[in-house]
Amino acid sequence: MFDFSQATARRAKRGMLREWRLHALSVFSLAVAFVCLGAALLVVVNLSAIEERWAHAGRVSVYLRDDAKVADVDALKTALTKTPGVTQVRYVSSAQAHSDFSQIGGAADALAALPHEAFPASIEVDIRPDVSTADLTTIKSKLSQLPSVDDVETYEAWTERLARLVRGGVAAAGLLALVVFASVLAVVGSTMRLALQRRRAEVEVLKLVGATPSFVKSPFLMEGSAQGAMGAAVAIALLFALFLIMRSRVDLELSRMIGVEPAFLPWQGAVGMIAVGALLGTLAAALGLRKLVTV
Repeated sequence: MFDFSQATARRAKRGMLREWRLHALSVFSLAVAFVCLGAALLVVVNLSAIEERWAHAGRVSVYLRDDAKVADVDALKTALTKTPGVTQVRYVSSAQAHSDFSQIGGAADALAALPHEAFPASIEVDIRPDVSTADLTTIKSKLSQLPSVDDVETYEAWTERLARLVRGGVAAAGLLALVVFASVLAVVGSTMRLALQRRRAEVEVLKLVGATPSFVKSPFLMEGSAQGAMGAAVAIALLFALFLIMRSRVDLELSRMIGVEPAFLPWQGAVGMIAVGALLGTLAAALGLRKLVTV
């Protein structure tokens, strides 16, 4: 009994082996395009992780005035401890703040050499992640009115900046995806047309014996799908190697300060890129051959 799928696979394999230089060049071109897309997605993934971490940091820094009295500071600590949503309150002196800053890798020597009086004392407050933004704003407003408080930082401004960066990154990745898709269609379509021209004699023989257009085109469609999937897979492998090199050079102290370590694309994203590459390769081959293979 004739197995159409197995025959198509054998013909596609034979064609790719015969024209391996042509297909290798196509896969390399697709890999370059997918590396660009994958790099953009990798940036978006890590920015999103940082935004999520800072959005749920659950931390408020209450900077104290230089002339704040000990009794006022103790009263403030007690009041904060009893505030709903607060999980921990700790006092950081100027000397401790200077010591913590000096221990951060890459700290500027000029800043690290400043006297500890240049760093304000503060009360670090840990907030439950489920505390709403409105409640956090209310706490900040009340703290800012106290005479012993110089400033209150809730890190909302940083979160909003990161959110804007993430939105910009998503938009850039979407635009880059369109460019990559167009590149895949152009590269695979041109490759399939050239492969068809080189196998014109084989195609003509198949037509003479009564082969249908779908039977003639099927191995080319499979080859286009394989090119797209292989290009995406090679791109992911290259991107992972570059990611490992980059991560080895990221300062550990910087990662601790940000609260997030660099992460690679999730496996769903990697599998999705390969699947998209295969679908685009099939579509490109179909479009490239639609006028060349007829009844």
